[in-house]
Amino acid sequence: LYLWGNDLASPAAAVEGAPEKVSHMLVAPQDQIFALGCEEEVSGAFNPLCIRHSGVRAPESWTTAPDTTAREYVLPGGGRIVAGRVMGSQLLVWTSHALFVGTFVGSLSQPWRFDRVGESCGLVGPLAAVVVGQQALWLGPDLRVRRYVLGGAPILVDCPFQEEMAEHLAPGQQDKISVSSLSAFGEVRFDYPDARDGVENSRYVTLSLIDGAWSRGRMARTAMVDAGPASHPIGVDPAGAVYWHERGRSADGGAIAWFVESADQYLDESRTLMVRGLWPDIEDQVGAAALTVTSRLKPQGPSRTFGPYSLAPGAARLDLRASGRLFRIRLSGESAPAAMRLGRPVFDAAPAGGR
Repeated sequence: LYLWGNDLASPAAAVEGAPEKVSHMLVAPQDQIFALGCEEEVSGAFNPLCIRHSGVRAPESWTTAPDTTAREYVLPGGGRIVAGRVMGSQLLVWTSHALFVGTFVGSLSQPWRFDRVGESCGLVGPLAAVVVGQQALWLGPDLRVRRYVLGGAPILVDCPFQEEMAEHLAPGQQDKISVSSLSAFGEVRFDYPDARDGVENSRYVTLSLIDGAWSRGRMARTAMVDAGPASHPIGVDPAGAVYWHERGRSADGGAIAWFVESADQYLDESRTLMVRGLWPDIEDQVGAAALTVTSRLKPQGPSRTFGPYSLAPGAARLDLRASGRLFRIRLSGESAPAAMRLGRPVFDAAPAGGR
């Protein structure tokens, strides 16, 4: 553990008295430093389930004694402590198997109490959890997304991309998975190393906390921090370059290549339709966009593609002719600057006579 006093003239220095080997650390709201997974005080042996904390506002006080507030705890169960997060006045500590909640009780003999609130819900890596308000979301060793709200129990969150992540996760690279929040849009982002691209984080999926919608994309980011410490979110790529996110409308001055695509959707399950046009629901469009429509008569039948059609900013209607029962639309573009807010498009369709 190192301590820096926010003084550019004084470098960071090792914390005297602190455990020598620490798996993870955090600072509690009570101004106590926690070493999660460390050497036991008496034996000096490293215990991956041992928790030790300093005294209150005493970063160099780690000796357990009646006149100090430094203490030691050993979590029950197997595995190892992977990471911890602060949630309000409490602490969340994940092992490779379980989730524990730390509560400050204020007793001199035992200032903190750690209760196991879930099993078989561990953490896949030290960066794979994020706290947003009064809830935490994380990725487990089984690569399934879980959510926890204080007072409840961990619950699974269905992710339509979980199978793809599990199939293509780069072997042995789980510790690189990073989970972060994007408060401006109510999103949680999961960055992971996809073996199709190498061994560094290259792809991500996002969950909207507003409507539960999922999306995915490709972008190399090893770590992200939400706006708050800085005016905008900050991301780091595998080469160590640091980027502002959600700032400006270009890729560091270059063009942004993008697309968004829907799943197949029935406009009318009982009959075939002829789509004659589409009314876009787009705000703040910057740069040109192209629209492609794919149709099919049956869910596993052959498909036909119509377009791409150019979609200029402010276009009120797009004329086209595409028949089928199931329709999928894809919007794409590549420009600098590039931006848009996409709503729900409306189709102009008429019966085509087929069944």
